[in-house]
Amino acid sequence: MRTVIIDDEENARQTISKMLLQNSGDVKIVGEAGDVKTGIEVLQKTRPDVLLLDIDLPDGTGFDLLEQLKDYDFQLIFITAYQEYAIQAFKFSALDYLLKPFDPEDVQAAFSRARDLKEKDEIQLKLNAFLSNIENISREVKKIVLRTSESLHLVNVQDIIHCRADGNYTHFFITPDKKLIVSKTLKEYDQMLTPYGFFRTHQSHLVNLNFMDHFSKEREHIFLKDGSSVPVAYRKKEQLLKILDSM
Repeated sequence: MRTVIIDDEENARQTISKMLLQNSGDVKIVGEAGDVKTGIEVLQKTRPDVLLLDIDLPDGTGFDLLEQLKDYDFQLIFITAYQEYAIQAFKFSALDYLLKPFDPEDVQAAFSRARDLKEKDEIQLKLNAFLSNIENISREVKKIVLRTSESLHLVNVQDIIHCRADGNYTHFFITPDKKLIVSKTLKEYDQMLTPYGFFRTHQSHLVNLNFMDHFSKEREHIFLKDGSSVPVAYRKKEQLLKILDSM
């Protein structure tokens, strides 16, 4: 895992290098840089397997570097001190990131994910999703990157009707008449989507309440505008009624 670190803080580069070299026998640091200009030169010279890239650099941003580089073939892990909305945007966009100050377990986990990816990710699609989410941070419109066994899909969150758990997989039902199967648990998407009008009606179901037609108290099911229905667990019923009363 030939690795380049681009961060304007020398202490940050030293810290993350130490964490990697102490705990990952297959990692080799082949280059470092503290700005966009030097970073491009280092990347063109070393052609690494993994790039750790800070967002804020003295002469631009990490995004500026990638735009100038044009063609690249490495796994990308962003470094950021941002929290809250930016971290949320990273998650929706399926981009990997490390938050300052660094946590050794997070560093190892990020490299483990990079190591497990046998093919290079479609970085540009993920970057486009991230930039769109950052630009629309004050609005409800979000884009989420969903990976199936065949490819990556960029989906508007507002077009997701509901999600259904299937072991370690999640089935996404998307308007109009689109279905995707993603190899992540429903729990991960519950945490991401609940702030955007989604409700976990059942252990196996997450529903976009904007697509709800009606709720049958007698049958304890939500009926959706696409003609489908999902069960509402008994312990979720009261919470759902409170949400519907407030809408």
